Amino acid sequence: MVDLYFELQYGRLYEKLENGICDVYEFSHRLGTVRHMFIKREIPERIDGQIYYDIVTPYGYGGPMLSGCLPENRQELTREFHAAFSRYCAEEHIVSEFIRFHPVLNNADDFKEIYDVRYMRPTVGTNLLSFDDPVAREFSKTAKKNIRNAIGEGVQHRLIENPDNLDAFKEIYYATMKRKNADDYYFFDDEYFDGLLKTFGNQMLITEASYKNRTIGMALTFKYRNFLHTHLSGTNAEYHHLYPAYVMQFALVRWGKENGFHLLHDGGGLTNSLEDSLYMFKKQFGKHTKFPFQVGRKVWNPEIYWLLCSAAGTETESDFFPAYRDRNTKTVTTA
Repeated sequence: MVDLYFELQYGRLYEKLENGICDVYEFSHRLGTVRHMFIKREIPERIDGQIYYDIVTPYGYGGPMLSGCLPENRQELTREFHAAFSRYCAEEHIVSEFIRFHPVLNNADDFKEIYDVRYMRPTVGTNLLSFDDPVAREFSKTAKKNIRNAIGEGVQHRLIENPDNLDAFKEIYYATMKRKNADDYYFFDDEYFDGLLKTFGNQMLITEASYKNRTIGMALTFKYRNFLHTHLSGTNAEYHHLYPAYVMQFALVRWGKENGFHLLHDGGGLTNSLEDSLYMFKKQFGKHTKFPFQVGRKVWNPEIYWLLCSAAGTETESDFFPAYRDRNTKTVTTA
């Protein structure tokens, strides 16, 4: 696979969270191959007794990916894929699709004729390949100052490769989610973490910041081929004045550079605003490196989509997609 997010076992980790089944559609053609992984979810509303479905990217990034195709044939291959996948969606009673394209691989560009592709926000990375000293070149002056002060105060850091358990991480992660009043979706349960460890334990890194033998921050990162992907993290609010998140980022970047990785991808903010606090924080570690996060929307069955929206009491042109799953609208009961 070109990245962890396209592994079938990765997608299956999110079946329970999305209440669906992870599947892969592979289109083979003389011009190349298109591989598309998604989670297929049953739509609760029935239309004339028929069960319908929609499909969505597993948590993180994904979307269809081309391989074995010459540059001059990419457009034709995507058109052939479109025709074949349209038939598949009709046969499988799939009404709509929502894709979170991969910002670094930028696979959205190949599919702008097929999907309603929308730019959402920038994501941030730290370029480990192009700079001899990524900390010096990519980190902001404030970030470097905070790291120097924290280490001067006695904050220590270490990295744990291929951890054999996630107990300590879960403790600090859950405390952080509670403090931030995070959505229930982000309270991943023990089954998720156990599956993560069992399936991708060899692709995991735990970064830890500590002070006087007490853990004050932990981060979980995926390592896959040349990429490092930050996944989840938590910090102890009592020690925020010691900048544990900055120290962990410093340790991770230094480790990644020393071990031959090309990029640490941190993702973006929680909103599309350039003033988003999470985005502003991440920007401090990637002054020169950013990637576009784009999503794709597709209504494969317009007639059924309209009926589902009518049953849910939503407008078909809603900003939320698919509109019939908008939890902020009042469901209309149909006879």
